[in-house]
Amino acid sequence: MAAERFPQSPPNPPIRVHEEEEDVLTSILRDRSHIEETLRLASEEPAGDYAAALQRLRKIYHNSIKPMEQAYKYNELRQHEISDGEITSKPMVLFLGPWSVGKSSMINYLLGLQDTPYQLYTGAEPTTSEFTVIMHGYPFNDVCQWFIDRADLIFVVFDPTKLDVGLELEMLFRQLKGRESQIRIILNKADNLATQDLMRVYGALFWSLAPLINVTEPPRVYVSSFWPYEYAPDTSRDLFKREEISLLEDLNQVIENRLENKIAFIRQHGIRVRIHGLLVDRYVQTFKDKMSFFSDPDLVFKEIVDDPDKFYIFKSILAKTNVSKFDLPNRDAYRDFFGINPIGTFKQLSAQCSYMGGCLLEKIEKAITNELPGLLSSIASGKNPTLSSCEATGCGEKPKNRYRRH
Repeated sequence: MAAERFPQSPPNPPIRVHEEEEDVLTSILRDRSHIEETLRLASEEPAGDYAAALQRLRKIYHNSIKPMEQAYKYNELRQHEISDGEITSKPMVLFLGPWSVGKSSMINYLLGLQDTPYQLYTGAEPTTSEFTVIMHGYPFNDVCQWFIDRADLIFVVFDPTKLDVGLELEMLFRQLKGRESQIRIILNKADNLATQDLMRVYGALFWSLAPLINVTEPPRVYVSSFWPYEYAPDTSRDLFKREEISLLEDLNQVIENRLENKIAFIRQHGIRVRIHGLLVDRYVQTFKDKMSFFSDPDLVFKEIVDDPDKFYIFKSILAKTNVSKFDLPNRDAYRDFFGINPIGTFKQLSAQCSYMGGCLLEKIEKAITNELPGLLSSIASGKNPTLSSCEATGCGEKPKNRYRRH
């Protein structure tokens, strides 16, 4: 634990439930009817418009974005290839947090897996997996990043009786930078504490996380006990139940917004592919301008790639429409990129046109400025216009879960 950055966590408060009482409580299953009702899993309403929108999104990507992506080998720069499965995939909800904070029990409870062959193993030891791989240098952070990049909602779970922000959690929140809007904090096992102790732990949690989440509006925190059994006696049962329903509504809304998020993600991806194509085009043009009959190609190219600012390569791209400096890749990455892909193998954008297929640049710009925003507008126009204003107050119709059970 980095003591110089984080305040010392308060001593673990006493557990209120004795072992005898806990044995009785764990034999009484909690009613789950509110989960089915809030998530509207039993709805039979059709969702053909959703499937049609996904197919339209897939077509735009394949026709307007992927050709430039392949022509300029964008995936070798960013190492993120978008597949059809990623476009048409169902929502992904990610649970992160220290071991034994109740992640598996929460999943079992929400999905109704308790006492079924599909339930996740739960226990005090950190062995939540089907198998274990032991090897030198296993890339745990890279695996986490893969899931973080694709998750629609990220739950970071804490146990109030073992509250501690250590080095691993600090590294995790570094990986979550830029995804703050999708993060939710869960203070689980809240019925283990008296109300006064719970308030103290709630404040200590925010104090510990403040240096890690540098945003104007902090993530939503849900306080309850997410497991299949009854709450401990003499606890804030009504509060915990309301918090649980609020979390389910939040989860349902994120699922409902999945298509909008996919469109926004594909558009952002298209913007970065376009910028990459413009940069490669600019490198190729500069290389051709600098070359003469007596020039050494290797020396000319090394001069350009070592000091692109000297030739205004990146500054010239910023002068174009729909280009933000925050979307520009690291200029050092192009030294490695062209080390693998010789500059002579790329055509300029002006040569990337055909009579039947049109020009790559025009197609991707049309997708970014017209087609994808138009698809998003067509989806939004079919919604209840008062829904967004009622989300904060809880009024109006609940969102319909497009991933309901048929």
